[in-house]
Amino acid sequence: MEQLSFFAVPSPCIGICQSDPKGYCLGCFRSRDERFNWMSFSELQKQDVIRLCVQRKRRRQYAIFNARKLQQQQLQASINTQLDFDESDDNDVLGDISDFKLD
Repeated sequence: MEQLSFFAVPSPCIGICQSDPKGYCLGCFRSRDERFNWMSFSELQKQDVIRLCVQRKRRRQYAIFNARKLQQQQLQASINTQLDFDESDDNDVLGDISDFKLD
């Protein structure tokens, strides 16, 4: 039995109507079928589509977060390798200071 709804479910469209490689809208995260059939969906179906869109958006944000985190780690690793000092290099630069005394 379908739940009664007091308000019509508005379209999640935000006017960015471009599809990603998987076919989901970059703006509202609906699939092509969900966009084209929106007007024929019941209120319950529309609510379900919105729930799916929220999940898709969160997955996309998580993937972007992980990609940026990986990129930052790789950048940090490359910086660390460039700044990696060997102890033998320190002795060459400073020379032998074992007999140094302060007066």
